[in-house]
Order: sequence, then C-alpha cells, then structure tokens
Amino acid sequence: MFEFEIHSTDGPARVGTLRLPHGAVETPVFMPVGTMATVKTLTPDEVHALGAQIILNNTYHLYLRPGHEVVREMGGLHRFQVWDRPILTDSGGFQVFSLADIRTISDEGVMFTSHIDGSRHLFTPERVMEIERALGADVIMAFDHCPPGQADRSVAEDASRRTLDWLARCRARFEALEQEDPEGPQQALFPIVQGGVYPDLRVSTGRAIVEMGPWKGVAIGGLSVGEPKPVMYETLDVLHPELPQHLPRYLMGVGYPDDLVEAIGRGVDMFDCVAPTRNGRNGAVWVRGEGQVNIKAARFRTDPGPLDPHCDCYTCRTFSRAYLRHLFIAGEWLSMRLLSLHNVYFLVDLVRQGREAIREGRYRSWSAQWLAEFRASRAARSNT
Repeated sequence: MFEFEIHSTDGPARVGTLRLPHGAVETPVFMPVGTMATVKTLTPDEVHALGAQIILNNTYHLYLRPGHEVVREMGGLHRFQVWDRPILTDSGGFQVFSLADIRTISDEGVMFTSHIDGSRHLFTPERVMEIERALGADVIMAFDHCPPGQADRSVAEDASRRTLDWLARCRARFEALEQEDPEGPQQALFPIVQGGVYPDLRVSTGRAIVEMGPWKGVAIGGLSVGEPKPVMYETLDVLHPELPQHLPRYLMGVGYPDDLVEAIGRGVDMFDCVAPTRNGRNGAVWVRGEGQVNIKAARFRTDPGPLDPHCDCYTCRTFSRAYLRHLFIAGEWLSMRLLSLHNVYFLVDLVRQGREAIREGRYRSWSAQWLAEFRASRAARSNT
C-alpha cells in the first residue's frame, strides 16, 4: 500500500504506478476535480468510462457543506459519492487564502467567513487533519499557506516558513489520529512545496521538506496562480533535482493541455484542475489542431462535423458541432454535460498519450510536435 514504482523514463519524464488503498493509478495522471464530491454534470460511471483513475475532492467546500461528520457517518467519501476508486483531498488552503477580504491569517491558522452563510471558522493544521481523516480519502494534503503568483519576496518567505511550521503540526496530528483510530481509513499525507516565484525559496523549502521525511509523495503548490507560464516551467526545472526521484510529484491546480505536456517533461506525475468542467459549462472546449474554441462561434451554426474529428469520446462520436452549438445557445443543460465530458476525456487521453510516448522513448519529439501544433493554433486564433 502507498507504493510508487517507476517503469519507464525518457529524460525527466517517467511512467509509474502509484498503489493506493482503492486501486492502482498509472502515472502521469490527470485527476478530474469533484469539488463537492461530484465532477460537475457527470456521473461517477461516466467519469470512470472516460478513463479517470483518481479524482480530487475539496476539503473546504465539503467541510462547509454537508460537513465532514456527515460524510464520516455516511461511510466516507468513497461510499458517499459512490466512487470506489482512489480519491485525493486538498487541504482547503488555496480556498481559504483566496478569500482575501474575509479571512485573517496567523501562525495559529486561518480564521475565515463562510461564503455560504457568513459563519466564522478556524482552520488550523490540526483541524484540517481531523477533517480530512473524517472524509477518508486515500491521499490527503497538508495545510499550507498559498501566496499569490506575483507575491513580494517577503510574503513568499512568510508563506514558506508558515507552510513548514504547519507541516510539522499536520504530521504530528495525522500520526496521532492513526494511532487513535487504527481501524480507520488508510491514508498518505503529502507535504506541499511553496516558495512563490523565487528559486532559492523553492529549493530551501523543498530540501527542508525532504529532511522532514519520509513521505509517500510530494506536492508542488503556489503555481498557476497568476505567474507567467514560463516562470512555472522554470520553477519545475529548479525543483526537479531537489525532490526525491522515488516519490510521486503532484503539481496542484494545473490542468491546461500545454501545461500538462510541459510539466510531464519536467518529471511531474499527478495533476488536477477545474478547467475542463468549468470551461465546458461556459462553452469552451479543446480541439486537436484548433486549440481552445468556443462552441458559440457563428461558424459552427451549420457545421455537420464532430466537435473534434480526432476524438472518440461519446460527444464527438455522436453529435455535430451545429447541434452542440444549438444546445448551448438555447441554454440546455445537456450542452454543459457533453462539453464537460469531452474536455475531461481530452485531458485524460492526453496524459495517456504521454505515457505511451514515454514508454516508447519518444516523449521529447512527441511533446515538441504536440506543443508546436497547439501553440500554432492559438496564435492563428489570436490573429483572426
């Protein structure tokens, strides 16, 4: 249990298997986000049929509604949402720190106001561990301080220091909870590397986390939060030699296609992002050879072709662009389901292609060609 085995490598990119209590996960892997214990608009069977191996649930939102004790009473997240495969829960850190106007940070924790009813709550490292224990996911994240992408150095330094202090408290409470409840869920605690856009802070935080080990995996947080994409890639390059090669690496909140391809090439194994379903609900879809397109475009009004001719998801196998556009313009909920389904499949299949390329020793050439095509389509759209 909680074993990670690397099978193939191609430069920093690698293919592995992460064994968890609810099943084995092939990496690299994209995790669809089920914020409220549901991947929006899709059923668990549909998510599984798309090839998803593991999903992410959100601690902050489930704490507020329906409440972690309700989830515990209902048998934990797996039974509650009828998903018998692996689940990862984040710590809620990103959510509470994004509530800039309604939260107060101290070394003790974060006091915040519920966006639902205005009630006041305190998240401490210990409290977050208790909540994630009740939720019962296979992999749980430590409570961290996530600064904005362009934060000043002093803010990034403070966040890194606090993240390390909180990590020690998280681990102590996590281990105590395991001893108090040995028959409870089997879980792995992942630390999170912060440090903003400052390479030396990233390195020092990464090294400090390694020294606090052993760990079952390590997460990289505080990226894709406002910094330029090249800075994110440079940060991954800096961290690559610092993080243990034998541990799975999880890049939090990152899931746009080009970012996945770039990060896999820099040794990242796990990803999550709300983009596929959020974009789908707003009419934005990824199409091979065209990049991101909006189904509302007038050019699709009488287009009889599939959404993506290269895709074999249910949406693309079944419906025309004209029909999908009609549904979206008419405000039909089916359009949100069909577009979200395609987007999730697009990312799940993209990392599957990446795994195949790594196994065959051609990841560098495959990724270079894929990125050139994707960026050319994006440039062509910006010039029209």
